[in-house]
Amino acid sequence: MFGWTPVLSSTDHSPKALAAGGNSPTRRAWARFRRNRLGYWSLLVFCVVVLLSLAAELISNDRPLLVRYQGQFYVPVVQEYPETTFGGDFLTPTDYLDPFIREQLDRPGNWAVYAPNPYGPKTLNYFARSPNPSPPSRDNWLGTDDRGRDLLAQLIYGFRVSVLFALALTFTGVLLGVLTGAVQGYFGGKTDLAFQRFIEIWSAMPELYLLIIFSAVFAPSLALLLVLLSLFGWMGLSDYVRAEFLRNRQLDYVRAARALGVGNWQIIRRHVLPNSLTPVVTFLPFRMSGAILALTSLDFLGLGVPPGTPSLGELLSQGKNNIDAWWISLATFAVLVLTLLLLTFMGDALRDALDPRKAEK
Repeated sequence: MFGWTPVLSSTDHSPKALAAGGNSPTRRAWARFRRNRLGYWSLLVFCVVVLLSLAAELISNDRPLLVRYQGQFYVPVVQEYPETTFGGDFLTPTDYLDPFIREQLDRPGNWAVYAPNPYGPKTLNYFARSPNPSPPSRDNWLGTDDRGRDLLAQLIYGFRVSVLFALALTFTGVLLGVLTGAVQGYFGGKTDLAFQRFIEIWSAMPELYLLIIFSAVFAPSLALLLVLLSLFGWMGLSDYVRAEFLRNRQLDYVRAARALGVGNWQIIRRHVLPNSLTPVVTFLPFRMSGAILALTSLDFLGLGVPPGTPSLGELLSQGKNNIDAWWISLATFAVLVLTLLLLTFMGDALRDALDPRKAEK
């Protein structure tokens, strides 16, 4: 990997270095990242899309955001109200797509503020004008799936589930990979040898078979899937961190710290680890791409999230089973491709920004 060592970098007061972002190596790396327009704008677009997905309830929801009915205000997006609250006959939860409820809320003095897309991830449109899966229309902008659920709502909530799962899987994988790689690389010797033999045995385990077995024994859940994938997702990064530690532990500043009696874990935390994080930071976008693809693939095979959870993989499976419903496959494929492209562009720009050979001299 690259030999970028931020802690030991010499201070450069040249005008060119100052223009590149000041004396800090981190600022210079950030300046190089911003000069990569494709990667920088990919980061901005990805952050905006993720923030919008986190506010999915305000964008796509079958409950109104705010209701004024007979002089009183209600917040259905937060609290559930029975149908009798709005003039209905039953104590069941209100169906705000019901024409009767819509008529009640449209009477003089009453009003309701709806989300831009008035469908949730589990909303069944019982009042659709065509059989399911129905093509894009004025009511369902991207059409519906084979169960009558709005496709746009499925994509928004499914994207949020995929990104949050990818972030959690990336965090646990990085944590385990850095910890194991640091121990192997710093201590070396028998410790490194034992870890290497363990990794060779563990990597030979049939991951897909284990997922099939556990999915048959336990109820499907995101937590179980996260644990199982985390058990295997740390090994690739561990090798890179181990190589960085093997190189950096022989440098003079580490030997000087040992001579001064500094403890091993303090040397790792304060000296070696900051100078060994280049591969960790560089591979973060690519690890997120791999996590999203893993979740989508498992959902496609029926081994992923619990039934009823919005899932991009399930939509791809529906597109395969309903070839005539081209809008399902096309929309889901577009979301996946754009997400992976943004992450790839970010990863390429980050890799170039941390490459000292591309730094201005």
